[in-house]
Amino acid sequence: MKTIGLLGGMSWESTILYYQLINEGVRERLGGLHSAKIIMHSVDFAEIEQYRVSGQWQAAGQQLAAAAAGLEQAGADMVLICTNLMHKVAPLIEAQITVPLLHIADAAGRSIRQKDLKKVGLLGARYTMEEDFYRRRLYDNFGIEVVIPNVKERELVHRVIFEELCRGKITADARRDYLAIIDELRAQGAEGVILGCTEIPLLIGPADTDLPLFNTTALHAGLALEAAFNEAVAVAV
Repeated sequence: MKTIGLLGGMSWESTILYYQLINEGVRERLGGLHSAKIIMHSVDFAEIEQYRVSGQWQAAGQQLAAAAAGLEQAGADMVLICTNLMHKVAPLIEAQITVPLLHIADAAGRSIRQKDLKKVGLLGARYTMEEDFYRRRLYDNFGIEVVIPNVKERELVHRVIFEELCRGKITADARRDYLAIIDELRAQGAEGVILGCTEIPLLIGPADTDLPLFNTTALHAGLALEAAFNEAVAVAV
């Protein structure tokens, strides 16, 4: 079993899920008292968030790259960024490590293709929805078309993430609003929806809608487990 490096804390609520899901996966495979070999660097999210707010993506990338390099030096055989949004700076991180960086969009794309879907909706932070670092990877590597909410809906999705979910606040109003947006994405032709923020699965799940939901937290953790056990990890088609 290889050692998994987690670059977490963005936010810690969702990083807990990574730790839980990966350890549960090891227990399912090996049984007994077995648990995952994990090295974690948990950042102060407020520092990273300040870089985001001020548009200092290079600085954010450099800080995360240094943390990822530390994970490798400590013995990690792979690195996961435990957040969708900060994959915006994935190239900066990859440049500072020699072990694989397992990209969260690849985990999503692979699952979508396994279900033979061609067009999906995307919910996440504003930058994840609006910029091309995530959507372009899905199209280029998997041929998946991505549709996003309208401007007003994107603002709502983004606000709920940073003002509520990242602070551990889960409300029925937010769930209702997200489900209404999912219905709008369905009307645009979405055959499923990517929960493209690792906190969103805290709010909505398969029981809330009949449209397939792609939980990027669980899918990313699953990709790490496959890599840790040298199972076949196909991330592009």
